[in-house]
Amino acid sequence: MRLMILAILVVLISGCISVHNPISGKTEYYMFDDKAEIAWGDDAAKQIKAQKKMVTDPTLTEPLQKMGEEIAAKSHRNYLQYHFYIIDDAAINACALPGGHIFVNSGLLEKLDEDQVAFVLAHEIGHVNARHGLKRIEAQMGFNLLALGLAIGTKNQGAVDLANQVYDLLSKGYSREDEFLADSLGLQYAHNAGYDKTASLDVFDIFHREEKSSGAQMVPVYLRTHPTPADRMNNAKAKIEELKVDGQIDFSKD
Repeated sequence: MRLMILAILVVLISGCISVHNPISGKTEYYMFDDKAEIAWGDDAAKQIKAQKKMVTDPTLTEPLQKMGEEIAAKSHRNYLQYHFYIIDDAAINACALPGGHIFVNSGLLEKLDEDQVAFVLAHEIGHVNARHGLKRIEAQMGFNLLALGLAIGTKNQGAVDLANQVYDLLSKGYSREDEFLADSLGLQYAHNAGYDKTASLDVFDIFHREEKSSGAQMVPVYLRTHPTPADRMNNAKAKIEELKVDGQIDFSKD
C-alpha cells in the first residue's frame, strides 16, 4: 500500500509545472498550465450553458460583458479572455470557472445596483486570478488517486472514510480562505476600474438578510463553505481602509 501511494505521489509531482503567482509573488506548482486551464474552462462552460437556462437578451448580457472586461483589464491575469454569462435562476449566486468563464444568476442581478454587481464580478475574477477553481480541481484529482490507492492497498474501509472526512474538512477551510482573498482582490479590481469600493459592504448586508430569511445562519460556522457575511464585511472594511491610505491592498494578509 505504501509503495502504491508513493507511486501515485511521484506521478502527481513529476507532472507539475511551476507558475509565478503575481498576487503573492511566489512560485506555485500545478498539473495544468494556462493553456490546459483555459481548455478545461471552455469545455466546462459549454456543459453549463447546455444544462442551464441561459439569459440571451443582449440588452442584459452585453452590459455585463462590458463591465466584466473593464474590471478584468485591471486584474493580475488580464491576459486571459473573460466571458460573462447570466443564468435564468432566482437564487442569489455567482460562480467562476478556471480560465475566465463567470456565471451570474439573474436573481442576484435583480437585487444589486451597478457598483454592487461590479464588486461581485470583481470577486469572481479574483477567484480566476488566484486559480482557486484550478487548485480545487487538482486537489480533488490527487485525492481521488490517493483514495484509490488506499482502497486497493487495504481492506480497512475506515481508512478510506477517514481520508474522505479529512479532505472534506480541508476543502471547507480552504474555501473560506479563498473567499477572503477573492473579496480582497475584488475590492482592488473594482476600485482600479473606478467603481465604489464601499458597495461591497451593501452586498454583504444583502447576503446577510438573504441568509437570515432562509435559515442558513443556523449552520455552525466551522461547517460553512463560505465565511459569514459579517466576517466578510469586517474583512472588507479593513481592506477599504488600506485602499484609502495608498490605493493598494496587501494580499499577503489574506
